Amino acid sequence: MNNKNLNNIELLKDLISIPSFSGKENKSADRIENWFRENGIKCSRHKNNIYAFNKYYDKEKKTLLLNSHHDTVKPNEGYTKDPYNPEMSNGKIYGLGSNDAGGALVTLLNTFKDFYDNKNLKVNLIIAATGEEENSGPNGLKSLLRQIPPIDFAIVGEPTLMKAAVAEKGLVVFDCIIKGKASHAAHPNLKNPILKIPDIIKSIEKIKFKKVSKLLGPVKLTITQINAGNQHNVVPSSVEMVLDVRVNELYTNEEVVELIKENVNAQIYPRSVDLNSSSISNSHPIVKAVNEIGIPVYGSPTLSDQTKLSCPSIKIGPGDSSRSHTANEFIYTDEIKKGCEIMKKLIEKLLL
Repeated sequence: MNNKNLNNIELLKDLISIPSFSGKENKSADRIENWFRENGIKCSRHKNNIYAFNKYYDKEKKTLLLNSHHDTVKPNEGYTKDPYNPEMSNGKIYGLGSNDAGGALVTLLNTFKDFYDNKNLKVNLIIAATGEEENSGPNGLKSLLRQIPPIDFAIVGEPTLMKAAVAEKGLVVFDCIIKGKASHAAHPNLKNPILKIPDIIKSIEKIKFKKVSKLLGPVKLTITQINAGNQHNVVPSSVEMVLDVRVNELYTNEEVVELIKENVNAQIYPRSVDLNSSSISNSHPIVKAVNEIGIPVYGSPTLSDQTKLSCPSIKIGPGDSSRSHTANEFIYTDEIKKGCEIMKKLIEKLLL
C-alpha cells in the first residue's frame, strides 16, 4: 500500500476512534480540519462542516461539489467489537462509520487533494465534509449551502460499491392519529380506536401509485410503528401509527401527502416534505463521464444528503450500503484503494 493510501487509512482510523453522533460531531470535524492543514490546503468551517475550494478557484467557472458526511448513528447492541477501535483484520477495517460513510469521505478528500492545486481545471472544485446527515439535521449540508457559492453539480459520497446512483428515493414519514373514545375496559365501547386499525391498514394497502420508475420502482408504503394504550383495563382515546413512504422521482412529496390524506381515514401529519427524491438526466456530463468509464448505474432506495441539493448529482463511493448501521461495521481497504482510482478517473473526465 503506497503512502497516499496509508494517509487515507490513517485518517479513517482516526475518524472511527472519535465518537461523532449526529449533532455532536465537533471532534471529528476538528480532525478533518487538521487533515487539511497537514496537507497544506486552506479550509473553512461552518458549524461542524469543513470545506475547501480548489487553489485556483475562478468564480466565472461552473462548480462541482464533492460531499460526504462524518457523523454516524449510535452503535447498536449487536456489536461484539469495540465500535471505536479501528481494528484491521483480513483486509478489513472494522469500526463505527467505517463503511457509512468514512470510506467514501476519505476517498473524496484524497481526490480533492489530487486536483487541489491544478491550474488547468475547466470546473471549480469544492469539497465539503459535513455533519448531521444521519438525522437530516438543520446544521449539516443544508446550512452550509447557504454559506458557499452556488453549486452546478455534485458528487455525494456514500457506500454504493462504486456504482453510480443516478436516482434516489425521497422520504415522507407520516404520524397518523386514529381517534376514538376512551373508556373502562369492562363497559361496551363501539368507538374503541384499536378496532379501527384493520380498516386503516387495508386503506393504506389499497393506495396505488400508478407511476412506476424504471430506476426506482414504485412508491413504497410501510407501516413501521403502532402505539396505543398504557393500562390493561383502559380503552385509549387514540392510536398512533407511523407510516414510512419512499417516493420515486415521478412524484413530489406534496403529491404523496395529498394522496395519503385523501385515502386514509385518520388525522395525517407529515413530519417533513423536504426529503425529496432526485434524478439526473442521461445527457448530463456526470452521467456521460460515468458511462465512458464503465461505472454501473442504478437507482438507490436509500436516502442521503442528495435530498438537500437542488442541482444535478450522483451518489457513489466505496463500501456496501447493506453494511451500514450494522453491528461490527467494516470496509475493505481494497475498496478504498479502488474507489480512489475510479474517482480520480471520473474527476479527470469532468475537470480536465
